Amino acid sequence: MIVLAVLLLVVVLTCVPYLVTIAFAQGEGDASPIFGVTVPEGYKQWELIAPAEEAAPLDELRAVVGNRTAIDAYQGGKLPFPDGTILVKRAWKRKQSPEFASATIPGEATTVQVMVKDSRKYASTGGWGFGRFVNGKPVDEAQHRTCFACHEARVKSRDYVFTRLAP
Repeated sequence: MIVLAVLLLVVVLTCVPYLVTIAFAQGEGDASPIFGVTVPEGYKQWELIAPAEEAAPLDELRAVVGNRTAIDAYQGGKLPFPDGTILVKRAWKRKQSPEFASATIPGEATTVQVMVKDSRKYASTGGWGFGRFVNGKPVDEAQHRTCFACHEARVKSRDYVFTRLAP
C-alpha cells in the first residue's frame, strides 16, 4: 500500500509541471502581443459608458462598456483612471434595419478592443495595456504597436481615453 502511494505521488509530481505549462501556454494564445491583455469574462453584462458611430471607411457601430472601477471613475469625474479600470469597446458593421429604412442596426461583429489600467505594469504606455481581438483572437503585434501612439497623440490629457460618459 505504501509503495502504491509513493508511486502515485511520483507520477503526480512528475506530471503536474507539464500540465501547468500546457494550461498557461493555451491561455497565452488568447492574450494580446506586447501587453498580455485578454478579453475579460462577463464583459457583455457590464454597464454601458457610451455608444459611438465610426464613419467610413470602418462604418461601424460601437459600444464602450466598463467594469465597476471604470463606471465609478466616470461617474465621479476621476482622472486619471485608477488601476483596475477595464474598458471594452465592442464594434459591429452598420446594417440597415429591414423593418425601418432610416434605422441602423448592428450587423456582423468586427472587433473587441480592451484597455486595462495598471500604472506599474504598463508604465511605458501611460499606465494602459491594450488588446484588439477579432473572432476572440488577438490581432498581430504590428497592430498593437499602434494603440498607444494613437491614444497619446489625441487624448493624453484625458488619461489616454477617447470615450466620454454618455449623459
